Amino acid sequence: MTRRHAWVDASAGIAGDMLLGALLDAGASLTAVQSAVDLVSGGTVRVQTREVTRGGLRALKAEVEPLVDDPPHRTWREVREMLERAGPGTRTAVAVFTALAEAEGRVHGMKPEDVHFHEVGALDAIADVVGCCVALADLDVSTVSAGPVALGSGSVRTTHGRLPVPVPAVAELARGWQVSAGGDGELATPTGLALLRTFARACEPLPPMVLESIGVGAGTRDPAGRANAVRVLVGAVEGVPAATRTASAEEYTPTESALLLEANVDDLDPRLWPGILTRLLAAGASDAWLVPIVMKKGRPAHTLNVLCPPGLAGALRDQIFRDTSTIGVRHSPRGKVALERLFADVTVGDTRIPVKVAHRDGLVVQVMPEFDDVAALARRQDRPERLVLLDAYAAASGAGLVVGAALPEKLRPEQ
Repeated sequence: MTRRHAWVDASAGIAGDMLLGALLDAGASLTAVQSAVDLVSGGTVRVQTREVTRGGLRALKAEVEPLVDDPPHRTWREVREMLERAGPGTRTAVAVFTALAEAEGRVHGMKPEDVHFHEVGALDAIADVVGCCVALADLDVSTVSAGPVALGSGSVRTTHGRLPVPVPAVAELARGWQVSAGGDGELATPTGLALLRTFARACEPLPPMVLESIGVGAGTRDPAGRANAVRVLVGAVEGVPAATRTASAEEYTPTESALLLEANVDDLDPRLWPGILTRLLAAGASDAWLVPIVMKKGRPAHTLNVLCPPGLAGALRDQIFRDTSTIGVRHSPRGKVALERLFADVTVGDTRIPVKVAHRDGLVVQVMPEFDDVAALARRQDRPERLVLLDAYAAASGAGLVVGAALPEKLRPEQ
């Protein structure tokens, strides 16, 4: 089985228009991009391209021209409504703006829904995000990775006044990724980094591939001594058909970046831990758990472990300081391999029980009835939880949710 992979070279920085130009230069259809942008914006913005040189190298400059005067600033709620009206094909664009809203919300101390996107919320930036999402799909790219990102140095003037580079939102979005200064000025914008972190599942050197196309997207400036451009290399990666392959080390390389937060605690009432873990998960942690340890002088203690997306690390770290007695939290980058998952309802008696289904390459890998719902039904029926759990597994099997079987057609994600 062959899949198409895109590797992004952001060693000179990244912005939304730079990445869009690179994807178009790599062969994505400008017509497809414009059609999708029209669907979201109502035909109020136009995408054009022209060839330029940056640092003596040819590049494609994507230029987004609003066709209305003074595009308004928008909150994340308003941007999301625009995208949702355009239909399910904008799901990835929603994820990009979600990452932006969460980062801006953390640095400005407000809820993501209330964040006002200034340059990001204008029509040109919405076109950059939607255009990049559609361009990747048009190139038939199924996986993306990227190298380290140059963020820049110095300071930049914004709507909030003069800020140091990297600006706070960029720094938040860069958590867990390899970065460098790379030069003077703002080299990475919040929109560009949000696109990269949404698309790219690993920070890595150029992986082995059969190279098919190369795209070079230009930034606005042309500074001396550096080509202000993003490169995208698209190629074919060979694999073994899912029905015959066996797992190998290469198949299970990390596909998502994450941070692991750790804190050693030896003076907390143990009755508080269940609530602390529950609140961390409710706040967005991917997982949270305790490991018993023995500290100095033979004192029994626990290590609190919290695995989370890099963008949530700051808020979860603050929550650890607030809810526990620790005075220090360690963090380290981790690679994470995550199976695709979805929820399906099955019926046990007259009750709907949600079942989490993990799948890969169209095959069911894990089937897990939600235990809280199983326990609630067991209490209502006055039956042992283990028997209700067996009933839930049987109902899932009857619905075609069997480990190793093909994922039922009705549950397959939209292509």
